[in-house]
Amino acid sequence: MQSVKKIINELSLEEKAILTAGHSEWETNRIKDKVYGIFLSDGSFGLRKQSGPGDHLGISASEPATCFPATATLANSWNQKIVEKVGRALATEAKAQKVDQILGPALNIKKNPRGGRSFEYFSEDPYLAGKMAASLIKGIQYNGTIATPKHFAVNSQETRRMASNSVVDERALREIYTTNFEIAIKEGHPKSLMSSYNKVNGIYANENKHLLDEILRKEFGFKGYVVSDWGGDNNHVAAIKAGSSLEMPGVGNLAAEQIIRAVRSGNLDEKQLDKRVEEYLNVVLNSKKDSNIKIDWLHQHEVAREAACSSIVLMKNKNSILPLNKNYKVALIGDFAKNPRYQGSGSSLVNSKNVESLFSTAKNYPVEIIGYEQGYLRNDKEDEALLNKAISLAKKSDIVILNIGLNEASESEGLDRLNLRIPKNQLILLDALAATKKKIVVVLSAGSVVEMTWAKKVDAVVHEYLGGEAGASAVWQVLTGMYNPSGRLSETYPIEENDLPFNNEFPQKKPNVFYKESIFVGYRYYETAKVNVAYPFGYGLSYTTFFISNLKISNRGVNVTVKNTGKVSGIETVQLYIGKKDSELIRPSRELKGFKQVKLAPNETKTVTIPFDDKTFRFFDINTNNWQTENGIYQIMIGKNVEDICCQGNFEINNGINPVVKKFASYDKYKKADLKKITTKDFRELYGRELPNNKLEKNQELSVNNTISDMYYCKSWIGRFIAKWLKKKIVQSLQAGKPNLNFLFNYNMPFRAIAKMTGGLIDEAMVKDILFIINGHFWYGFGRVIKDYFLLQKGEKELLTFRNKKE
Repeated sequence: MQSVKKIINELSLEEKAILTAGHSEWETNRIKDKVYGIFLSDGSFGLRKQSGPGDHLGISASEPATCFPATATLANSWNQKIVEKVGRALATEAKAQKVDQILGPALNIKKNPRGGRSFEYFSEDPYLAGKMAASLIKGIQYNGTIATPKHFAVNSQETRRMASNSVVDERALREIYTTNFEIAIKEGHPKSLMSSYNKVNGIYANENKHLLDEILRKEFGFKGYVVSDWGGDNNHVAAIKAGSSLEMPGVGNLAAEQIIRAVRSGNLDEKQLDKRVEEYLNVVLNSKKDSNIKIDWLHQHEVAREAACSSIVLMKNKNSILPLNKNYKVALIGDFAKNPRYQGSGSSLVNSKNVESLFSTAKNYPVEIIGYEQGYLRNDKEDEALLNKAISLAKKSDIVILNIGLNEASESEGLDRLNLRIPKNQLILLDALAATKKKIVVVLSAGSVVEMTWAKKVDAVVHEYLGGEAGASAVWQVLTGMYNPSGRLSETYPIEENDLPFNNEFPQKKPNVFYKESIFVGYRYYETAKVNVAYPFGYGLSYTTFFISNLKISNRGVNVTVKNTGKVSGIETVQLYIGKKDSELIRPSRELKGFKQVKLAPNETKTVTIPFDDKTFRFFDINTNNWQTENGIYQIMIGKNVEDICCQGNFEINNGINPVVKKFASYDKYKKADLKKITTKDFRELYGRELPNNKLEKNQELSVNNTISDMYYCKSWIGRFIAKWLKKKIVQSLQAGKPNLNFLFNYNMPFRAIAKMTGGLIDEAMVKDILFIINGHFWYGFGRVIKDYFLLQKGEKELLTFRNKKE
């Protein structure tokens, strides 16, 4: 194979420009006899290869594939080996289906659990998210498949997702929102990375030099290429300058023309273009194309089941009601038990090969099911007949297994959750069943946090999250004691939604999202502010008990002794947290800095070692713009979860720095994590510069970066009508229980993306013409649309002729 640099020297400017954008929805461009293209596919937790007309929202059909547990589910395993195994299984299917690049894993931080794609993300904690992502990346890339961690960075809400501006202080940016990617990149070595839709401190992520060059490449040492999210390339020339190599999906000749004009005008140095093309070709030309792999579907399904078992969290087990007594007469109730809620909606949607349900798999396990009842409607409408049938069945049983949770309308790409509650009709059913005085075991199916005040009414809660296609048999294995649950929560469950900091500002519908909580995300807030929670980060029960003791601390790390003090074998997850009580810095009371799982037989004892690493004691110092270690005494804490600290010791560091602390008016509020009292003015002091204007006003002029939803404020009645019509259609789809992803995407899409998502049918000039119409100049704008359409067609034909000659 020729060297990449030699190939680049042989490419013309036009050819290099063509390589910076896709050919179609999923394929990249090729240059005849010089560069072949690759096929990209969604695949966060199951391959979604579309062979026919493509879309990026999971609407059109895709090839059959194994649906593994959702990313949020896998995170609850805290098991890097099983996560890597899932990655390998994903890669096997990718090779078999001739997919070169998988667009995953997704590892954004869960700033607020109401984020619509929380089911796709690992954790609220960057250390855990990074470790899990690195393992998945290693698995995906073992056979030459390209992994693509996403979305870089500070991507926390679906509302206005292509046009929102994440305003975040530098320390939070580095410690919370990029440390996850740092670990994934340094340990997983992904060959590609996807930028996020949003702006970060005023600059779109896909053209943000601070993110893509200074942090990603120079600090993290990333050697791969950056691809935009679909339609997320705001300014193609600016993206190339900043460090993004590939715009997706295909945008006709738009991207190539922009690059050619920029180079010829002197606006873009051709050497910068060559660098981006080199980064891309280094990956593409080293990917393995040869493959005669056949999929062993049974093996894939077993991997999915093993991962689901490892990820189930036992949240309650009153009087050790579980495992189930074989003599129990069991009533199986809940629509999800027969029609499982096992995956999320949107670009991650898998055409699952072999979906199980609790109803269909019960016969394979030692449990006597006396009957099944649906119990509730999936769309949250009340049905008295279904309710009464469920009550009648429950009265005949010894124990009720009730499968409830979030429906498809509750969590989806393109849509943030309205609240943390499960549907009302399910709660009505639960209350009615509790009134029968029968023992109740809830199997909870949901991809993210829910309020669980109802848990006091039941005897046990088995949280499967979204367990993938084999999740049902995994649940039965836990319920019957064939598998001792070992899952631990990767996120905090507050007592009620009002406990979420700044929840009234989420999702932000205005242009700018102020990250007022700074570094106090998830348990970092609850622990520091001493706010009680329902279930803490790292929590999970077992059918056995463990005793952790004998903490020993050295310069290299910690050792502890773990003993299984119960009657069955089990797995404990030993968690290392670090704190520094006497620090003058604003910092959380404790932070996860390591974990290790250990499997023990009854009465067995093992020593567990957790090493310190380069992230154990560091903080990001805004004064030196670098990572530093503070001198002094640190608290070394070993826990079963972030609240349950089993043993603790001190460790002194004296080769670090004594940081300069610049206090401001709200400093003490932040130091105590007193977020309930933090105002926008306080955040501005922490942020250290003026905050951008966050107003939307009626009859305002809209620009290319306003969203379609902003037409509600525009001058033209046509625009206002379209915005209201789209909103109405979205509400109707949610009421029907099936969110319309097309409407959701379009409603939150900026005008500029119209030129990116129409395959070359509309260009940037036509988008500006449309804005003339929306801004109250109907006839002038309409005339320009017609004129620029014909100019576009002429230009398309000219470049198409050139392209055909090259191919």
